[in-house]
Amino acid sequence: MNETELYTALTQVFHDVFDDDSIVLKPDMTADDIDGWDSQTHVLLIVSAEQRFGIKFRTAELESLKNVGHFAQLINTKLEGR
Repeated sequence: MNETELYTALTQVFHDVFDDDSIVLKPDMTADDIDGWDSQTHVLLIVSAEQRFGIKFRTAELESLKNVGHFAQLINTKLEGR
């Protein structure tokens, strides 16, 4: 999956979780940039991404996430490792 495809799929996950089709993901985005991104929606986001991409995250991986770009890189690494 190339970067464009990854961001398209990840954007759909964000749209579904936040019920907001106006979200346009950028690598430097954080929870502060999206209304409603709290601890509960964060868990939903992680679970939804795992389901969409057919991957599983370890807790340590999630604790180190800094922004959407880092999340996308982690997903890509998981996909390449399958």
